[in-house]
Amino acid sequence: MSDRSRRKSLSIFRPSLTSLTPIHDNKDQPPHSASASVKKRHTDSFADPPSPSPSATSVTSNVDRTDSKTSVEKLLGKTASRPRSLQKPRPSSIFGCVFPSILCFLPRVAYHSIILLNEDEEDPTGTPPTPSSLQLLSSCDVSITAAERRVLHHGEVQLAGGMFRKKSQYLVLTDKHLVRFKSRSRASDVFPSIPASKGRRNDEVRHSRLSSSGSLHELQSPSTNDSFSAISLNQIVAVYKLDDGRPYFSVEVAHLDQDRAAAITLQISDPRESELWLSTIRTATQSARTTEPLPFTQKMVEYTARALEQERDYDPNHFHMFKVVQRASKSGGRSSSDDLTKLTTVICILAVGMYKVHLIPLPKSTRTASNTSLSDMVGFSHGFMTLTSIYVQSFDDTFQLNFRVPLRRQCPMFLASSCVHDIALWIRHAADYLRPNFLEQPFTWNVPQSLDDELLPTLSEGEDHRYFDRTLTAYCAAYDIDTSNIRYAVNYHCEDAPGFELLSPADSRKSKYETLELLAVMRSLRYNESFNSISFRNVDLTILHGQVDSLGDDHVPYTTKSGEPINMPQQRDCWLLIHEIQALALKSKKLRRLDFTNCITRIPIDYDDSRDVGCGICEALFPLCARQLTNVDWITLNGIPLADADIDYLYAAAINKLCHFRALELGSCALGDRNMQTCLHAIAHQDSTMESIDLSGNPARLDPDTLQLELGAFGFIRKINLSNVYRRSGPGPFLTANVLLAWKLEELHFNNTSLNQQDVGELCQYLRSSQSDTLRQLGLNQCGLTGAQIADLLHAMFRGVGSIRPIHLHITKNRLENAHHSFVEAISRSMTPSGITMQMLEYEEERHFRDFVIALANNTSLIFLDISKASLPTDAGDDTCEALEKMFAENRTLQELDISGEQAHLEAASLGIGLNRALMGLSRNETLRVLRVENQGLGFQGASTLASVFEQNKGLREVYCENNEIGLQAFTVIVKSMEQNYTLLYLPHMDADRAWSLHKVQREIDMSRDSSSIMNMNMSMPGKATVRRTFGAAMTGQKPGRSTKMAPTTVFTTREANAAVSSLKANWQSEVSKLQECLMRNYNIAHGFPVADMLQHERPATAIRDSSVEGTPTGEADLRLGTMAREMERAEKDELASSPEENDVDGALMMSEKLHIS
Repeated sequence: MSDRSRRKSLSIFRPSLTSLTPIHDNKDQPPHSASASVKKRHTDSFADPPSPSPSATSVTSNVDRTDSKTSVEKLLGKTASRPRSLQKPRPSSIFGCVFPSILCFLPRVAYHSIILLNEDEEDPTGTPPTPSSLQLLSSCDVSITAAERRVLHHGEVQLAGGMFRKKSQYLVLTDKHLVRFKSRSRASDVFPSIPASKGRRNDEVRHSRLSSSGSLHELQSPSTNDSFSAISLNQIVAVYKLDDGRPYFSVEVAHLDQDRAAAITLQISDPRESELWLSTIRTATQSARTTEPLPFTQKMVEYTARALEQERDYDPNHFHMFKVVQRASKSGGRSSSDDLTKLTTVICILAVGMYKVHLIPLPKSTRTASNTSLSDMVGFSHGFMTLTSIYVQSFDDTFQLNFRVPLRRQCPMFLASSCVHDIALWIRHAADYLRPNFLEQPFTWNVPQSLDDELLPTLSEGEDHRYFDRTLTAYCAAYDIDTSNIRYAVNYHCEDAPGFELLSPADSRKSKYETLELLAVMRSLRYNESFNSISFRNVDLTILHGQVDSLGDDHVPYTTKSGEPINMPQQRDCWLLIHEIQALALKSKKLRRLDFTNCITRIPIDYDDSRDVGCGICEALFPLCARQLTNVDWITLNGIPLADADIDYLYAAAINKLCHFRALELGSCALGDRNMQTCLHAIAHQDSTMESIDLSGNPARLDPDTLQLELGAFGFIRKINLSNVYRRSGPGPFLTANVLLAWKLEELHFNNTSLNQQDVGELCQYLRSSQSDTLRQLGLNQCGLTGAQIADLLHAMFRGVGSIRPIHLHITKNRLENAHHSFVEAISRSMTPSGITMQMLEYEEERHFRDFVIALANNTSLIFLDISKASLPTDAGDDTCEALEKMFAENRTLQELDISGEQAHLEAASLGIGLNRALMGLSRNETLRVLRVENQGLGFQGASTLASVFEQNKGLREVYCENNEIGLQAFTVIVKSMEQNYTLLYLPHMDADRAWSLHKVQREIDMSRDSSSIMNMNMSMPGKATVRRTFGAAMTGQKPGRSTKMAPTTVFTTREANAAVSSLKANWQSEVSKLQECLMRNYNIAHGFPVADMLQHERPATAIRDSSVEGTPTGEADLRLGTMAREMERAEKDELASSPEENDVDGALMMSEKLHIS
């Protein structure tokens, strides 16, 4: 390589120069020359050379000579003697005289940007500049110390950026600026330590680039024809290599020029020289940022904060911003002759927010012109939860961030910044903060080793459930989904508590979760050790079935929580459902139970030449259980049709005793005879650990003898579910007393399974034994049992007077009227257990129901009773209502009672209007705590009864009374009664009744618009009456009749009707606020918290508040509507008293209308 192609400069990073061959023999050099130059030009670089070069001494002599001239006029005269420059003046915005140029370049902190000072070519005569420029500088108030002019590196390079494209220029790096000149001689004029020429020998060139420094008074001003520019080092954004396949070794320096983006590219043929420039500029930039940091302006901070607020990601405690360069993604060579300036390099703001990293463009006023359109450039954001890798280079300022949303391609960000280490640390800190439970982050962390030693600690704030909410919110933000649509509950009273339960979506328009919503929940549960059980019951996961994310593997759980590889075959190509379930099982050591009831709705189909792939859950879990890679031992698959492939996975795991399964629930899994036998044979190997078995709802034929043989060996079984068994072999009992007595059962279910007399006999024998004292649930719904058979079971449960058996008995939809007297007698003698659920009672004779109610009044053992959806041939008569009132008043053991009705599209079940009077018995009840009386059509009269009960009853804690056609006035009466009640803790907001009232009024408004009677109000008064009566009914909750007794007719336009609807909404919400205030007061009293003396709201003397009405349609309509409601209430009461037959007809019509609305 020729001397011209060798490195043009030396820096502090070069080896010591003492090993170089001296240019002149020291003995031939006068001893005072070296010492004189040292005294005159002592270097102040990072690494001082051992001795100055002779060329440096010669430059010093030139400086002494030029200092002897002191005329400013000579400089001006020399400038005037060059007509070429004066004949074609340059615009002042680009070119200028020496005075403003030097003034802009020299200040210490005032200017931290590029200043381009371009003039004509240099003087061909080569006359050295006069001292006039120096005197001109001396006249300015500028102070540059010698340390600020320290030369760290210099040399000739080819620049491909800025105004001089593809021109060789001379760069000088100081500890404050990076300065470029058109020639070496001009650089030597400004920095005398730089030799004016290369010299005759290469060694001389090398020594001429030694670092040195000078003072302001020694600075030589370039002539007015020179051009140079300076970049303040603390304005440099990034220094990095460019690699586009060209025969250069390019280094790009991106910086800001008065907040405007700019960049220059150094093209160097020598790779060692390129690396030298790169390392030297990086080191100097880091030093400048440390000594003189340049903070963001307040305007820039506010601009960035607003951008984050638009993304709902701004938190002042989690906010950091950096200047970065968005690099172009280039690979390989370029076939065209375009220079490097055609590459897209944009300076942006990288902001680290709460949940995302944002790349924000600079404000439009600060952008630089470019061959690409930047005016339309918009920023973009990526969530930390989608980060897949971070790559930080050690040799320059470049780094790469890769993000990937599930099922989408990876989005790389090629960036560069002098703050790259800080950026990487803050991003890692944010990821650790949002996923504090993750032992290893699911992204590649490829950074220099020094960064690992500087990782920031993550502070714990003591959040519930080990920061689950924080992680879930982060995933929702990263996946751009609505967090409010995800509902879940934490059950602290279940087995293996606490248990996480995913509920149905909050959006009623969506019955299923989307893919990203499910992935956000499942990935938030990874590594979470706060939940011992996870339930996806009734949540459809079919959308994940068969879906493969082939665009990345960052989500694949290749290892256990402890880092042990699982080495599953073809794991990379499995479905998302399999990956997510495996991750839940592998990454949590406390997780014991997984519930997938009704999660997969697909039906498996086996063909002759191929088998169905199965549900995916069995493939995900059972291989892990077989190899003891997870602690999950309770698996619920109820409601999922299983294919032969699923049964194979189950069998391979269950025959291994080391699995230690506690439960395999296979209800309604479409098991045929063969698969049922296979499952029973496999489960038998888990006899020492099995606690629960669910074989309900399968079409397989169960042989009682085989069933008892397979299940009889279990010694620790606690729960058995044989419900919905439609096929059995032989008349023998499913489970004999001997088999039952070998277990300590807690739950036994035969729901919807036909039981014969032998089954009942075996059950009675079992219930009489003390071995059944552990039983808590006995399910016998729709088993075809008669009243006498149920009475036999009650007698078997009875343990004596005063002893209450803690069993919940389910006997819904049995033939209770057959030998009903035996059943009623057992209840009256208090032989019942603590709880009975017997819904959908359908008595053909009202007397049977009355006898049942009378028996309940005498019962002293029932604590819970559910007789909801009971129906009678007609509305309850007076005798039955009196019996109900007596039962409410005299029963002293019931604590929870459900007497709700049913309102369906095709049928309705209620006890009738007589229930309103019967409820008054609750005024004398002191033991009932929970009352459910929904869908009974209570109306205004029933609401008034409840209000009276609330004012007198001191025992009720929760009342559920929605869907009772309660209007605004009725609701107001209930809320007012709460002022006198200090014990009730729950009362619904009546949202369903509010919707009923609004729907009723709105329907009449729509009908009135199409009615000719409404359009001609002066001629058609009945139309007005219809609207007026409907409004009154909606406000009071009464059903409009056809009485001729009408309130005074008043003109009520459609506009006023709409205003009244708005007023109805507002008044209802006002009552809800008052109700919440009363309930909060009662809560504070119940828990011993301080309570205010008076409620904050002011209550009027009547239900409908009197207030000043504004002169607006809404206010006037509100007043008129309230007055009309009271008038209609009086009219309805008169009508009820005078014409009961007509009211019955109207009531029937309104029932038909109500069913039509529903």
